[in-house]
Amino acid sequence: MRLRNITGSREVIAESPYVVQEARQPLCPGTWKEIFENSHPLYIEIGMGKGKFIHTMAKTYPGINFVGIEKYSSVLLRAVQKMEQEELPNLKFLRMDAENITSVFGCGEVDRIYLNFSDPWPKDRHARRRLPSREFLARYEQILKKGGRLEFKTDNRALFDFAVEELGPAGWQAQVVTYDLHRDPELMRENVMTEYEEKFSAMGNPICKYVITKCGA
Repeated sequence: MRLRNITGSREVIAESPYVVQEARQPLCPGTWKEIFENSHPLYIEIGMGKGKFIHTMAKTYPGINFVGIEKYSSVLLRAVQKMEQEELPNLKFLRMDAENITSVFGCGEVDRIYLNFSDPWPKDRHARRRLPSREFLARYEQILKKGGRLEFKTDNRALFDFAVEELGPAGWQAQVVTYDLHRDPELMRENVMTEYEEKFSAMGNPICKYVITKCGA
């Protein structure tokens, strides 16, 4: 269960140099090259949790800029603490709701999107809140560059089946679909595990993954 109520977490995040703050610098579509002070490709993780995945990715690929997005302050705090232990110049954090993603990333500004072990929102009436829903895919389409891709991992088979079913109506096509990622040597060669992936795979849960692009991209 995610921690959401650590006393003082909002204050720490508000003062952290690793979290992009509108009070310190403009935060609007088209400004990420200025924020990172370079023109490197931009990869984002939506719902990054405690930050293990994106911190590892940023360390592995210094020529790529990474932005980790997390809604809950108490969870984002853990990622900030990782950065305090090992600072990376190509990694920034945002505390925000993913519904507002198009307000901070411009058209075609993002090269890749990662969704890892997203909240399944199991009730049908909450389907549009699921990060791989057609509603969110429409948002991702706006910010992804032509030819950009989205990668989604989960151990929740019901959520994954839903995500795959959403692709056609939303106008996306699958490049890779697997229902047991850890049994695919080729896909595992560059796989970086999240905290949840380590936990669930250790329990014997198969990990599902897809890689998708916009049809016609």
